[in-house]
Order: sequence, then C-alpha cells, then structure tokens
Amino acid sequence: MALAMVDGVRADVAALQARFGDQVRSVSEKFGETYVCVERSAIREVMEFLRDDEALQYDYFVECLGADYSAWEHPRDLTERFEVIYNLYATRHLARLFLKVGVNDGDTVPSVKSVFLGAEYPEREVNDLFGIVFAGNEQVQRFLLPDDWKGFPLRKDFPLGGEDVLFDGGDRGPAVEDLMVPHAGESFGGKTGSQDVSGR
Repeated sequence: MALAMVDGVRADVAALQARFGDQVRSVSEKFGETYVCVERSAIREVMEFLRDDEALQYDYFVECLGADYSAWEHPRDLTERFEVIYNLYATRHLARLFLKVGVNDGDTVPSVKSVFLGAEYPEREVNDLFGIVFAGNEQVQRFLLPDDWKGFPLRKDFPLGGEDVLFDGGDRGPAVEDLMVPHAGESFGGKTGSQDVSGR
C-alpha cells in the first residue's frame, strides 16, 4: 500500500511539517527521491515519529553517511560544512525517505541508535572518517582505521599521498604517488592533458 498524497505533498512530508513545523528546514526532490532537511537537535524525535506513526511505519534503517561540502561551490540545501544523510525505508509502503542534518566542526549530532539499533555502526564509521561526533554513540578508539591514525581521511582538507606498503615477504613496495601516471585527457593536477598517453 503506497503512501497517500496530501494536497499534492507526500503524506510523510506533510506529517513531518505538521508535527515539527520550523524544525523541518526544507524539502527537495532529486532524481525521484525526497530529501527532508531537519534541525540537528530534532533528528532523534523525527526518527521516532517516522517509525512509530501508524500511517507511516518507517521500520527499516538502511544507512547513514557523511559528506564534507567545504570545497563545494554550488547551491546546497544546508549551510553547514558537513551533512549527515539518513536513508529510511517503510517496508509496508515500499517508500524511501532521506533525512539530512547539517553540522559544523565542534558540533554534535544526537545518535539515533536508541531508535534504530542498526545506526550504531554507520554512525561510528562517519565519526571515524569525518570526525563528526554522535552524542550517545561516542567511541574511545578508532573503528575502521588503525588506532594511531591521525586525522579524518574523508574530509576535503585531508592531504593526499601514500606510504610504502609492507608486503608479506618483508619487502616494501613503492608509495602510490611513485606509480601515478596521467592517462589520456587527464592529469593528476586536475588539468586536461595535451598528449595521448593511453596507447590508443
């Protein structure tokens, strides 16, 4: 049973706007998907509402992920540097909804693992790779990266580079940058190449 429309608006979006008012910052449609931007402080309550409302029943937490827009120069839905994007699915209605919150360095996002237990590991991944802290799901050690790793590799200001690779036999291989060769139409400096190096 598909979600109904209310005055030309999806029933889930209309219900969120009626229940949370100004805490729903914006709604947009992109590539056939609906994105609802909400205030960071309200994300847990919004999730609970979508899960528990009898008419909506968003019962499946698909994922959450982070994005760093510090180098993005195009229009955006939110003004903060980072976004956390949540992907929810209602198995009863076969409906998908994306929720987004904005966060700056030093801000925290309320964890939603108390609403959907499946959010625990995705939040820890976002924390490990972006440095975004989820209040209620703080980790005391690295999750994906080595414990002595410095910085957050998915931030746009994280330096690119490589390190020698230790192979099984004890030999060290070359760093990634030692093997980089531009291919036709592109160079690693981001400029269009002037010579065909593809061999075609």
